[in-house]
Amino acid sequence: MIEKQRGTQQGFTLVELLVVIAIIGVLVAIIFVALDPSTRFQQARDAVRQNDVQEILSAVKLDQVDNNGTYLTAIADATATEVTMIVNGATMTSGCDDNNSACDTNVTGDTSCVNLAGLVSEGYLHEIPVSPTGSVTWDDGSGATDEGTGYTLSRSATGIITIRACESEYSGNSEIDAAR
Repeated sequence: MIEKQRGTQQGFTLVELLVVIAIIGVLVAIIFVALDPSTRFQQARDAVRQNDVQEILSAVKLDQVDNNGTYLTAIADATATEVTMIVNGATMTSGCDDNNSACDTNVTGDTSCVNLAGLVSEGYLHEIPVSPTGSVTWDDGSGATDEGTGYTLSRSATGIITIRACESEYSGNSEIDAAR
């Protein structure tokens, strides 16, 4: 006959369980700090901005090529070397923001807006991209609030188009832009 042993129990003690939980907690904290989700989100939004800048610039250039070198009327009418706020087709009531309250890029003046809705109607863009943080809004004091896309356009005297994002969040990027 086999005798049962008394006093031996199988399992973990409370102290052993607490030590394992503490070790897992420390590892999770280290991993969380190492991954830094807030920085990753900032980098992701900046990547979206870079993609939008390239998308707008490609649409502008495709339109130019398809029209024998002529820019979209809104771009051709913009004063060379002026930095203009890209608007999404909305009727502007008070002009564009030139006080940098909504945009890190210096917009030339209150009337420096460029409406690229023609790129959408002609099929070069599905819609005008808007910054991942949302539309840039401003009020010039007249009580009317207007919206921009969060992107600017400038045309050099030689015809080079530069598209810039109004803001960049990650300190590794001071400005998000592309030119052709």
